[in-house]
Amino acid sequence: MVICRNRYFYSMNVPLAERIRPKTLEAYVSQQHLVGKDGALYQHIRSGILPSMIFWGPPGTGKTTLATIIANESQRPFYTLSAISSGVKDVREVIDKAKQSGGLFTSKNPILFIDEIHRFSKSQQDSLLGAVEKGWVTLIGATTENPSFEVIPALLSRCQVYVLHPFGMEDLLALLQRAISVDTFLKDKRITLQETEALLRLSGGDGRKLLNIFELLVNSEKTEEVVITNQMVLQKVQKNTVLYDKTGEQHYDIISAFIKSIRGSDPNAAVYWLARMIEGGEDVKFIARRMLILASEDIGNANPTALVLANATFQAVTTIGYPEARIILSQCATYLASSPKSNASYLAIGKAQQKVKETGDLAVPLHIRNAPTKLMKDLGYGKEYYYAHDYEDNFVEQEFLPEEIAGTSFYEPGNTPRENALRDFLKKRWKDKYGF
Repeated sequence: MVICRNRYFYSMNVPLAERIRPKTLEAYVSQQHLVGKDGALYQHIRSGILPSMIFWGPPGTGKTTLATIIANESQRPFYTLSAISSGVKDVREVIDKAKQSGGLFTSKNPILFIDEIHRFSKSQQDSLLGAVEKGWVTLIGATTENPSFEVIPALLSRCQVYVLHPFGMEDLLALLQRAISVDTFLKDKRITLQETEALLRLSGGDGRKLLNIFELLVNSEKTEEVVITNQMVLQKVQKNTVLYDKTGEQHYDIISAFIKSIRGSDPNAAVYWLARMIEGGEDVKFIARRMLILASEDIGNANPTALVLANATFQAVTTIGYPEARIILSQCATYLASSPKSNASYLAIGKAQQKVKETGDLAVPLHIRNAPTKLMKDLGYGKEYYYAHDYEDNFVEQEFLPEEIAGTSFYEPGNTPRENALRDFLKKRWKDKYGF
């Protein structure tokens, strides 16, 4: 009797997500683009002939479960390592075991599953190459980070990359129904999913997170009758933790969406992505710094005030910090998004740098060289230089580029009201010399 109670206690302390982890492909929820009958992985799993592969997707999308199912379905030995706690020695020991247990160069070679493979160092990843290439193991790596950046090219080239998506609403509902129907402890409750919107949204497409919240809600009810409503969820579950990794894929994807929304003149989208970063705890100076760059790169002389405001924003938020800095960031982001756009200055410096790379260190024309000494003056430094302020409208035409690239045009104003005025100003002075 005591043993039974201990087992019950142990089982209850195993998280719901682990208790209902599916063991067959039929019970696996979501990722139909991979495991459905037309999925990229379906035939591989059914045939048992598997390439080494990397599963790339957010937390709680079934990467570990899918690896386990593949091993079960193909009836292969299954070895697992966590990149957090394993080193090169551990990798080599597992590979040695795999070589002894599996049929080399056959379809039944062992599977080596490495969770969070992006945390492996280069030397740790290098230690896998021989085993993967010679077929001693079939590698399945799981990562939440972009494999292009986190997995060494030699290993990546030997693996197929499969992308797992966050769970959709239908998948999340199916996961809840499965939990209610198969979990021994939940069967003892009379559970009604009266409203699920809040529960599903709090999960953020993370199946594990959904089940953790659901189990918390069910266990918080002392009666056998459990009715899930939006109000109940919001009352009993703490504020949702936004999925935002400040050093990973989300970091780069969301700042990219933010910048592109401003560049695309959409203040609504810009402020949404700004909110995502703020709620995720992004560094306030990082956000302000990116807007400062954008103000010059994407707005430039179409609205020079944008750079002034962006610089003032950077200084202000550096001094103030969160939470008030969010107001200043929002003002700047919406202003930049609502400004006319021009990348003419950005294109100009790009063209000029390319010309420098092509032509090398061309000599500065003598007439615009500095002449602080008599010798330099005797050598012609500064000779025939025309001081612009001595002429009408403070302008006199003269060549300022090296002779080899004289007349080359780098800067062409964009088609905005301010830049059209700049174009008229330059055209009046330089006529058609620079092609605009």
